[in-house]
Amino acid sequence: MPQADTHPATQRVIDAAARKGVTLDIHVFPETTHTASDAAAAVGAELGQIVKSLVFVAPDEDGVLEPILCLVSGPNRVDLARLAAVTGAQEIRRATAREANELTGFVIGGIPPIGHTRPIRVIMDPDLGRFRTVWAAAGTDNAVFPVPPATLRTLANATVAPITEERPREPVDGPAGGVDGSTGAGLAAEAPSDPAGGYGEPAAQGATA
Repeated sequence: MPQADTHPATQRVIDAAARKGVTLDIHVFPETTHTASDAAAAVGAELGQIVKSLVFVAPDEDGVLEPILCLVSGPNRVDLARLAAVTGAQEIRRATAREANELTGFVIGGIPPIGHTRPIRVIMDPDLGRFRTVWAAAGTDNAVFPVPPATLRTLANATVAPITEERPREPVDGPAGGVDGSTGAGLAAEAPSDPAGGYGEPAAQGATA
């Protein structure tokens, strides 16, 4: 049964994890963790440990928009050309705030990796596997939960693939037990105002092959 003080959106995330046998440790803060920087400061983690849930859309054969959720390490940016190559989706673009809400059932700033109102294809940034623990939004803009990257991959039924812009590697917090057996590469910095649990990539990304 839901806790009386648990937000319904967060309860959906808790229930989704429970269906896969995982109990989440939800952290709720008095202040917003709307941005990746906010979330990192709130939990005392590196920016790279923050999971941004970014919603993209691409039309199917009938022209109906299908969502693609990208779980991306805090300082990284999605490369649209790489994402298109990984997904095979044509005309892929970032979702609007309304589209993200309608397709996931969550408001940007709190979009979690699980618990959505419909099945969603999920692609996970391998850079998250550099860390022992990462932090993801739990359905609202002030709730997050810690999770090992491999567990996150299982919960979200995610495909791990390189979907972000490259940049030189940075030091990490030791052996991580990465989600795909690799360390991944550090990637281009995201603007600090981008939502941690949202679609907030800049409008101009400069996608590269």
